Amino acid sequence: MGRNNYFQFKQFTVIQEHSAMKVGVDSVILGAWTQTGEAKTILDVGCGTGLLSLMMAQRSSAQITGIDIDKDTCREAEMNVARSQWPDRINIQHIPFQQFAMQHPDRFDLVISNPPYFENSSKPGDLKRKTARHNDELPFNEFLEGCTRVLHPVGRFSVILPADRAGDFSQLASGYGFFKSRILKVQHFPDKPYHRILMEFMQKRITCTEEMLVIESEGQYTESYRQLTGPFYLAF
Repeated sequence: MGRNNYFQFKQFTVIQEHSAMKVGVDSVILGAWTQTGEAKTILDVGCGTGLLSLMMAQRSSAQITGIDIDKDTCREAEMNVARSQWPDRINIQHIPFQQFAMQHPDRFDLVISNPPYFENSSKPGDLKRKTARHNDELPFNEFLEGCTRVLHPVGRFSVILPADRAGDFSQLASGYGFFKSRILKVQHFPDKPYHRILMEFMQKRITCTEEMLVIESEGQYTESYRQLTGPFYLAF
């Protein structure tokens, strides 16, 4: 997708000049796959440019709160929200999730996050990109602890992670009383192993559904990928 200063979707534009993490396939798939249902309140943890908040606004009638630890990123997200069709339904806040979870009195129906996941690995030199990609500032256990505080008892949260981190995350989640309810394994090509896993969790044990998504095959985007992301990408 490149690192252009903006990315145009069908119903909104994302300016991404200052955000460490630009618009990427992972977030688009997560925002398109996450079930909004009848959620009245949605929390976007690590909102970045505001992409997931905007996608949730397009797909629901919920009130959405987006939070991020980086001040410049929040300003950019606020600008993207102000330029959208839904400025009255999205509220961006500059605050760490740990602090937000301790202070926020209300509960959310849905939490969505493309969380930082690198751990004990070499870090890029750019501080903002380091914070966005590495979980020093928001370890998995602190994210899960926060979800226990901000979610309604019947609420759900959804995340996307590299395939090699999903097992650790799932095991930790079970220790906090969360159960997987939906899984999507993503392969870029059909002859390659899946590299991303999207997971939805609830605080109630139900039968977990599992699906696969292939992004490209024989030089073309697959029909499944087109259908999933079609409401957003101009090309589809």
